[in-house]
Amino acid sequence: MKLFTLNTHAWMEEDQLKKISQLAGFIDEQNFDMMAFQEVNQSLGERSVSSAELAHFHRIDENSVIKADNYAYLLHKQLGIKYYWTYIPVHLGFGTYDEGLAILSRTPILDAFSAYVSDIRDYDNYRTRKILAIKTAVSGQETWFINGHYGWWGDEEPFKAQWDRCLDVFGRIGDQAAFIMGDFNNAAHRKGEGYDYVTGSGWHDCYVMAAEKDEGFTVVKAIAGWENSTENLRIDYVFSNRRLPVKSARVVLDGKRGPVVSDHFGLAVQL
Repeated sequence: MKLFTLNTHAWMEEDQLKKISQLAGFIDEQNFDMMAFQEVNQSLGERSVSSAELAHFHRIDENSVIKADNYAYLLHKQLGIKYYWTYIPVHLGFGTYDEGLAILSRTPILDAFSAYVSDIRDYDNYRTRKILAIKTAVSGQETWFINGHYGWWGDEEPFKAQWDRCLDVFGRIGDQAAFIMGDFNNAAHRKGEGYDYVTGSGWHDCYVMAAEKDEGFTVVKAIAGWENSTENLRIDYVFSNRRLPVKSARVVLDGKRGPVVSDHFGLAVQL
């Protein structure tokens, strides 16, 4: 099984349409089974897409309206591989967009839900955070895949409280196998902060479990939220609620393994 996560920085990139095409080509080449995307943007004023135009789309709620320039919608249309997919808006992004989360799955979506994990629930406030979860069958076993884009450890809407709410929400999953993927905005090297809090709660970092890995850095420059950072950061993760044999965990779309398409690099994990 091949998993992939990327903060797309959608529509904030130069040559965005070219980068969507590059990403689609990379996905077709790599043949991922499950993909989680964050900062999936669509313009507030763009027209809505009809249901007839949404091949294999799983609508979670009435607020999951897909606009014609939705990043995941445009990406999905270019893929040569059939994926089932879903999307939710989370908050206003960059003052211009519905900013949300998307998941693309090679296997049909059996169940799905979204949930707030932030105390703030004002759509106009970028600190509003949700998770998006789907259930699908992997090798005959029902498995949950969760996508999240979290806040920072020391923020006024702190990561610790967001993760505590996640753990409460995970009660809905029960003892089924699960993976959580995404941009956690908590660097692995910062001791006693978000990364340690996640791994201390029973979730296992697939990068750590991987037999083959690189340095793991997915952010290597100052970006929004990390404007003063001068360090390379490992903040994009795939965690599992099981200890598993992981073949590899590698940074991709970094100019070496695929073109750079975002201000984050991607993370590819193979089990």
